[in-house]
Amino acid sequence: MSEQHTYRVIVRGTWDGLTDEARARLLAEAGDHGMTSMRFTEEGSLSYEPVPLKHFSMRYVVVSDAADGEEMAAALAEDRAEGALRALGCGFRDLRSTVTDLDTMKINRKPASRL
Repeated sequence: MSEQHTYRVIVRGTWDGLTDEARARLLAEAGDHGMTSMRFTEEGSLSYEPVPLKHFSMRYVVVSDAADGEEMAAALAEDRAEGALRALGCGFRDLRSTVTDLDTMKINRKPASRL
């Protein structure tokens, strides 16, 4: 049995070739996809600014074999993002990912203050 790691992945991209319908829907739903909607989930959370409607990001939690590393976590998240964006009927390009392995990150704790 291989060790599993949990990754947080941010997939960023650029809207491309949006139809008038897709653009109108994104603008109408922009309030649901702002700063307050940013969460790391398995399904992913989409966020973007309506003006200018140019870039977006999606946040994912990916659990995969530690041996496959961050590259696999990025590939899995990008695949999920592509599927979600296609399901929305939105064109996109230039996907890139930033991956954090939650199981190996170091947590710096502040020492307790002395009285």
